[in-house]
Amino acid sequence: MKRLLFSFVSVMVLSFALMAQSKKVQVILVPDHADALYKVGEPVKMKVIALDCGLALNDVVVDYEVSEDLMPVHASKQVKLKGNEASINVGTMKKSGFLRVKASVKHEGNTYYALKTVGFEPEKLMPYSVAPTDFDEFWNSGLEQLGKVELRPKMELLPDRCNDKVDAYHISYGNINNTRMYGLLTIPKGEGKYPAILRLPGAGVAEKTGDIAHSEQGVIILELGIHGIPVNMKGSVYADLDRGALAGYDAFNNNNKYSYFYRRVYLGCVKGIDFLQSLPQCNGVIGTIGGSQGGALSIVTSRLDSRVKATAIYFPAICDQEAYIHGRAGCWPHLFKNEANRTKDKIDTMRYYDASNFAKGLKAPVFYAFGYNDLSCPPTATYATYNSITAPKQLSVGEDTGHWLYPEQIKAMWNWLIEELKKH
Repeated sequence: MKRLLFSFVSVMVLSFALMAQSKKVQVILVPDHADALYKVGEPVKMKVIALDCGLALNDVVVDYEVSEDLMPVHASKQVKLKGNEASINVGTMKKSGFLRVKASVKHEGNTYYALKTVGFEPEKLMPYSVAPTDFDEFWNSGLEQLGKVELRPKMELLPDRCNDKVDAYHISYGNINNTRMYGLLTIPKGEGKYPAILRLPGAGVAEKTGDIAHSEQGVIILELGIHGIPVNMKGSVYADLDRGALAGYDAFNNNNKYSYFYRRVYLGCVKGIDFLQSLPQCNGVIGTIGGSQGGALSIVTSRLDSRVKATAIYFPAICDQEAYIHGRAGCWPHLFKNEANRTKDKIDTMRYYDASNFAKGLKAPVFYAFGYNDLSCPPTATYATYNSITAPKQLSVGEDTGHWLYPEQIKAMWNWLIEELKKH
């Protein structure tokens, strides 16, 4: 049961916390604005502090680099602590965006790092990615194809994963191109009907364990896999696939909008709504949730299917890919960071799949979370995507978080989503 109670995100948070506690030396950067936000052109100063076992580490040299979000370093300097602290003149930005400082201290043969990122009028950021003129026509055609696919659902009870409140099933259903989608479904055992949540996966290839803990709060949850393979296999099969046949899957056929890897995935997520609504225990009220790749899929599914009543998104990937072409950071998979990928075919294809182009059409209420120190889905692109959303929305920012959330943020996000669905 303990294995079932921890989501992938929770494990990441706990791992980060343990690593942070295990560091003998801490390097701390503190901006001179309490909210880490500045006006364009306004200079930034940061205090840098070094502690060894929680005590002042005096008179050491701090090396630091300054860069715009995921862009090349444009300043490298040193400062010597006076006592246990010093002041750094970081500089400024002449446009909306984020500026990052990476500081390091060498002590007793080890090097310790800290990151701090500050924003310059980020509420003005907007995505560079532009939806093609036939964007809706393209996806409506895909949905029409999907509508002709028989659901052909399969459900297998997993007694070892059930408890006295929730049943767990390994499931699959039909998808386009004669493929199937697989997932781990958890359903409350009590009498009555429940809202349902489509939980969408981060990048990679991994087993799904089911979400017993949140289903105990009175919601059906389908933890979906995207690779068309069972999600309850044991052993090293997923790691082998991740390193082998599915390595770099995000780039498969990315020069063709009709055969790109994510076409089957995006439409398969929508088919997941059909599956959930087919369950006799479901009351028809559906929400989506996901982070990183799953954040993009949460955006896409909600945009393509008006049956989604609430959308939770954290540090979404596949956002504003074209930003790199304009000298600004985009999200994972960072396709156009490599100039060799900036071909017409790939740019044209990605415009149909960029999550920021879907975000502009969201209608259902949105909970959105990300961190300023995220190097996978950087704040410049995630904030720009957030700004493009016109649906009712609320934002949870972790000024010092990377590609993870605090437990308090996770709890607030899930509580919001479940309460929003129960309103219906």
